Amino acid sequence: MTQQSAAATPLSPEMQNAVEACMSCHTVCEETMSACLSMGGQAQMQIMRALMDCSELTRMCADMMMRRSPMSAEMCALCSTACEMCAEASMAMPDDAQLMRCAEACRHCAEMCRSMAGAPM
Repeated sequence: MTQQSAAATPLSPEMQNAVEACMSCHTVCEETMSACLSMGGQAQMQIMRALMDCSELTRMCADMMMRRSPMSAEMCALCSTACEMCAEASMAMPDDAQLMRCAEACRHCAEMCRSMAGAPM
């Protein structure tokens, strides 16, 4: 299949679900960064770094899957790792509802990206 004909083919349901999980995770990470910044001194730098990495990688991963990049599988694997790290960092403040929402979105995205990492793009 040529790159041009691949772009004309609709995304598989699995890939569409992974793209949606990435974009949802990206949005939640951005919202959580904003919430953490408004907390002031309570937001730990480890959490902020994990949020920034996860936000950027999820957006890039979704973009790469949508354009059917030949590097999508590798990006999905990296994205899954970043999401797991962000979920773990978010658990440092278990009483914060926004961070727990973020951890949940990250875990879901990590799972979806892990499944896409081994799938043909």
